[in-house]
Amino acid sequence: MAAAKNAQDVVTIDVYTAKGLLSIGHHYLDVRTVEEFNKSHVEGALNVPYMLITQEGKVKNPEFLSQASAVCKKDDHLVVGCNSGGRSLRACVELLNDGYENVNNMEGGYSKWVDSGLAGDKPGQDLKTACKFRPE
Repeated sequence: MAAAKNAQDVVTIDVYTAKGLLSIGHHYLDVRTVEEFNKSHVEGALNVPYMLITQEGKVKNPEFLSQASAVCKKDDHLVVGCNSGGRSLRACVELLNDGYENVNNMEGGYSKWVDSGLAGDKPGQDLKTACKFRPE
């Protein structure tokens, strides 16, 4: 049996590398909440929330792996992103431990994507208000 994976086993890439991988057919798995995703997201992204908003606050989505397997195959090449990189790193660890082989964490998340001008003609300032934990 293979040893359990941890955060040190995750390949982290910058937003420009992520954009390049997406341009050659990798899938973008956005693990932000549905509310965050609906405000704005990377074009063509798949949304499987890693955390859910409940009355008690944010809790880990107990169905994350089963929902991910409904939209991604274990041999798909994935770029995983969230808002700033924390949730996506944890999601990558879970995906690797579940047998996914080609998983990359996008450093800085969607916030960095927007700050780098990769959100296209969408007004960056409007997107920043949607990102709760971003420095101004």
